[in-house]
Amino acid sequence: MKRLLPLALLLALPAIAPAAPAARQMEALGRGIVALKLEEQKIFVSWRVLGTDDEALAFNLYRASGNGPPVKLNTAPLLVSNFTDTTFDPALANAYFVRPVHTGREQAPSARFMIAAAAPARNYLSIPLAPPPGGTTPDGRSYSYTANDCSAADLDGDGDYEIILKWDPTNSKDNAFAGYAGRVFLDAYQLDGTRLWRIDLGQNIRAGAHYTQFLAYDFDGDGRAELMCKTADGTIDATGRILGDPSADWREPAGTVVPSRDHTDSTETKGGGRGASVEGRILRGPEYLTVFDGRTGAALATTDYLPARGQVSDWGDAYANRSDRMNAAVACLDGARPSAIFCRGYYTRSVLVAWDWRDGRLTRRWVFDSDDGTPGNEHYRGQGNHGLSIADVDGDGRDDIIYGACAIGSDGRGLYSTGLGHGDALHVSDLDPARAGLEVFAIHENVRHPHGTNLRDARTGEILWSKASPDVGRGLAADLDPRHPGYECWASGRGLTGLWNIKGEPISERKPRSCNFKIWWDGDFLSEILDGNRITKWNWEKETEEPLLIAEGCTSNNGTKSTPALCADLLGDWREEVILRTTDNKELRIFTTPIPTERRGYTLMHDPVYRLSIAWQNSAYNQPSHTGFYLGAETTAFPRPNITVAARP
Repeated sequence: MKRLLPLALLLALPAIAPAAPAARQMEALGRGIVALKLEEQKIFVSWRVLGTDDEALAFNLYRASGNGPPVKLNTAPLLVSNFTDTTFDPALANAYFVRPVHTGREQAPSARFMIAAAAPARNYLSIPLAPPPGGTTPDGRSYSYTANDCSAADLDGDGDYEIILKWDPTNSKDNAFAGYAGRVFLDAYQLDGTRLWRIDLGQNIRAGAHYTQFLAYDFDGDGRAELMCKTADGTIDATGRILGDPSADWREPAGTVVPSRDHTDSTETKGGGRGASVEGRILRGPEYLTVFDGRTGAALATTDYLPARGQVSDWGDAYANRSDRMNAAVACLDGARPSAIFCRGYYTRSVLVAWDWRDGRLTRRWVFDSDDGTPGNEHYRGQGNHGLSIADVDGDGRDDIIYGACAIGSDGRGLYSTGLGHGDALHVSDLDPARAGLEVFAIHENVRHPHGTNLRDARTGEILWSKASPDVGRGLAADLDPRHPGYECWASGRGLTGLWNIKGEPISERKPRSCNFKIWWDGDFLSEILDGNRITKWNWEKETEEPLLIAEGCTSNNGTKSTPALCADLLGDWREEVILRTTDNKELRIFTTPIPTERRGYTLMHDPVYRLSIAWQNSAYNQPSHTGFYLGAETTAFPRPNITVAARP
């Protein structure tokens, strides 16, 4: 197809190399069995198929009622991983477990999932919360706490996921605005509601979507996940140990202004000129990167945070709107073991740093800096997003970083820059199964080119099609309509109407009300739409949305983004769960689908691209997760992943 962007810089690309033979390190998950009591005489049970399972592996499902012996519920081994039980006694406690069946022989039983006697009907698991106590800022304003973004990882090595929750103060700030913010806390919870630990990031980590990315992953391959995030003087780990100088307060005092290069958050200075308020901002002082033990929340290692702040004005302004734009992700840069990627800047200078946690040591792998003078790197300046994605785009078996309108290779060198500039949303997957490789659906803000939203080749950056709009706020790619191969795309922006197929052709004058999030929820391989506390199904014949879930008493996060605390395949079969907070912030609810399906697939968490997308989902403007393969209406089976699982500790 003819390229639509003659000004795009397509740097010299290496030939596609054969995939690395090494298998990806993944989590050794259990069966994740979950049971939902839907009504008096119906319990829906589902469990995991693993990416390492034989395709012919089947299951027997058992129920143990009261003190009685287990009873097998299926007459023939089950190839699908869900079952509806209508024969239980609701007056008794009922525990469910599965035994895999391989070549006719039963294997060891899974863990059990218990439904208490006379339990109420509900389609979610509950994690009770204890919000941190509120406080008062130096300028006398009080604040409290809301349960914000979550991530998931196996912190203790038992094969089940734990939930890591970020507590945001009600006065958290976007970088564009001055003002004091309360402290940020990170909690870890088991699925039964047990809180494992709490970390206090301290007064020198500002609260807001662009400051507090956290990565939960098994970085060293010991079967238990670690937590990595930016820290500062006064951070308190879960054992009470204080990092750096406990008395340091690097927040700028009230009334402080600096010269402003634009009118964002500007005010009149006492001298009559214009300036930007920096009250509550952190422009000075040390910054750290810390690895925490996932079991205990204890700090294991701390080093200087890179990329360093340096001179704030080097990033484009003097008040840290641009210098404190952070992103973070996990990537298998060697094709097998995970590394942490911590980033700074995307409006102007952009810097990415890769770190390894191996054998108790935190070491730097590489640095990419758009402004360090490396020939060609200058073309990556100003191309980043409020977020990023990770995938092997060049076919060499190692992960690359899709950093907005550009891509950085696994070796820390630039792959390409489109020159299209900053944007707020990004979707990377095999969106068009008719083409080889992966594609990127992207949008752009305040553009001066005709490509406000576009689809590009993920390896080369070639623009496959685009739509003109001067300012696109959000956009989404998901398979909604089985009549058209590949994903559908839509966006919110001036002049952008209706749905497009994956070739960019209009297929509907209408589109879903939201383009915030998607989810795999019902029994087919199409995606559903997740917005706020609602899941809806797109009716492609009527061109309307039909509700599947309204989570009463729950709400979403991050203002108009209306994002969940987390959307991920945490339990049961291959479909996703959604975590929402209750409106009083006293509970997380993990909603899991109650809809039977005849479709079989392994857990999405054993697809490398999807698993890594769960790690970066909390970074800046949260984006939905995608698989590394095409998962849509035409899918008949999941491709077998090249993975290995770490031994459980």
